[in-house]
Amino acid sequence: MEIKELAEKYEDYIIDLRRHFHTYPELSWQEEKTSQKIKEELDRMNISYVSVAGTGVIATIEGDHPGPVIGLRADMDALNIVEKNEIEYCSKNTGVMHACGHDSHVAMLLGVAKILKEVRGRIQGRIKLIFQPAEEIIEGAKQLVQSGELEDLDFIYALHSWADLDSGGISLEAGPRMASADKFSIKVHGKGGHGASPHQGIDAALVASSILLNLQSLVSREIDPLEAVVVSIGKLNAGEKYNVIAKEAYMEGTTRCFNKEIRQQLPIILERIAFNIAKAYRAKIDFHYEFGTPPTINSEACSQKAHEAAIKLFGEECIVPMTKIMGGEDFAIYLEKVPGALIFLGARETGKEITYPHHHEKFNINENVLKNGTALLAQIVMEHCN
Repeated sequence: MEIKELAEKYEDYIIDLRRHFHTYPELSWQEEKTSQKIKEELDRMNISYVSVAGTGVIATIEGDHPGPVIGLRADMDALNIVEKNEIEYCSKNTGVMHACGHDSHVAMLLGVAKILKEVRGRIQGRIKLIFQPAEEIIEGAKQLVQSGELEDLDFIYALHSWADLDSGGISLEAGPRMASADKFSIKVHGKGGHGASPHQGIDAALVASSILLNLQSLVSREIDPLEAVVVSIGKLNAGEKYNVIAKEAYMEGTTRCFNKEIRQQLPIILERIAFNIAKAYRAKIDFHYEFGTPPTINSEACSQKAHEAAIKLFGEECIVPMTKIMGGEDFAIYLEKVPGALIFLGARETGKEITYPHHHEKFNINENVLKNGTALLAQIVMEHCN
């Protein structure tokens, strides 16, 4: 049977698995039952595997002939979101939800395992199926790289179900696809006082507000307007009571960009702005910047290989251009080590006027496309190893 036919053969299996993982989502580094289910399925297929980074799993399929080592990665973790979907496979873990499609990624990779097991005699090389924890907190890829289990990879691919893309469409452009994703925090130290006598204190809430507003000048006045850069503050806490001048304030934010040189400059500029604004108000700050994941940059050769596989399966009409996005993906950490490509699989729900975005409490995908994603990953392997 051809790869596409094998994916159709296992469609129900893939969908059932996706619904199982959706029903029982687990947070980053807590994917114990998810990991156990993956191992049970691999055991049934008689595919060997090793446990890595706690809940991570790397399975290996050996071809009958020597050849390249190909990695296929699926992320496993869910989010701190209370699901609001009215579906039979709604999350049973209160406050936790697969709101980004990782459930489908794991299910498709297990479907790939079934297909590759059947065609193993045609495979030249070795395939590593990488079930990765903790993508949502940008920690899992680092741990797997540090494990040493992936040092022999020649190429690596991942597929992301994408609700903003029409179902059946496939985006696999070369070059920058997703932005870097870093985190920073600023703690403002002021001086408390009575709300009726603000001159006796140093208002940390006012200082923090001024810092928040002025940080945007970094993007508008210090960065080339042709460069894509985002600075966002997602958390701001200050004060304890309505009539007390806040003595401390705390904020957390994120930066996103594609230019690696600009990325290195961002913490320097952020700290300078925050420090000098605080100084103007007689306050002090503690500044912390954490580099998370670099920009996701697809290899030209690997994107072309994926393009050839997609056309062979579904024809030229399946290829849909998609602009790069400011979201981050820790798959980029693998791409710094090994050439590869992140592919977007259009999974917009059909028949609905409203499609909810990733990380929304009503996020869902069109399961009819899962067989396509499974077939594509398997076909990419065959393009490399057949």
